[in-house]
Order: sequence, then structure tokens, then C-alpha cells
Amino acid sequence: MAEDLHIVTDISKEEQYLSLIPQIKALIVGEDDQIANLANIAAALKEQFRWFWVGFYLVKGDELVLGPFQGPVACTRIKKGKGVCGTSWQQAEILVVPDVDEFPGHIACASASRSEIVLPIFKGNEVIGVLDVDSEYLSHFDNVDARYLKEIISFINV
Repeated sequence: MAEDLHIVTDISKEEQYLSLIPQIKALIVGEDDQIANLANIAAALKEQFRWFWVGFYLVKGDELVLGPFQGPVACTRIKKGKGVCGTSWQQAEILVVPDVDEFPGHIACASASRSEIVLPIFKGNEVIGVLDVDSEYLSHFDNVDARYLKEIISFINV
């Protein structure tokens, strides 16, 4: 398959997800390399939505370690329970943070980040990583993002 995405931005956020999801599936179906798939998912999301930062952290021992991402340089390691990513990992829950400055213990990897959504990635009942998305705008993420990003990470073969 050609690795070009068909990006449409003059439609609702939900319609953008519905347009992008089959394209992400096509990018990763048949590819066994997890890093390649995570990289393409991050790139596709960044290209479609123009978010400030989108990427993955993977559980290695007692830390989340930076994985494939799109955006400015990022924190390399995050302890369990620390910041939004570490808290999502610890609680095994999706976290939508309208204002990161209001989140207790927020780790400011980039000062331009204003809101964030983090989704845990599961293998069975165990969290093995997180998808982290940051925006430079307050209150940028909502239940629509949570729903469709959860669907997208369900495609990850771990």
C-alpha cells in the first residue's frame, strides 16, 4: 500500500476519526513490527489532527520509557504514578486533562502543552504502555477523542 494518508480537515472531529481509522488499519495490518506500527499511528494522528505532541510510552520495569512519537523532544522516562502518563498507567484508566497546570504533579516536558489525553495500552489485564497526546490549547480533548483513540489503540498487536 502507498503510505499516503487522505487528510480531510473541514469535517467534524468524529468524521475525521472515521476517515482516519480505516487508513491506520491499512497501515498496520500485516506488519509485525510493533515499533513501526506505533510510529505510523503517531504520525497519522499528528498529520490528521495537527496536535502539539502525540506518541507512546512503553512500560520497561518500573518506568514508562519514551517510544515512537511526533512533536518536540519529550521526557524520556516517567515513573509509575507520576504526571498524567504515570497516573494513567497506575490507575489503568483514560485521563482527559483540560488544563495540565491544574493536574497535581504534572510533568512539564514542554511548556507549550496546555491540555492532554492519555490512554493505557493493555496486554490482557496488564498495562504495557500509554498513548499520550498533548495540545497547546486548553480543553482540547473530550469523550470523542477518548472513544476513537481507544479504538485505535485496540488495533495494536502486543
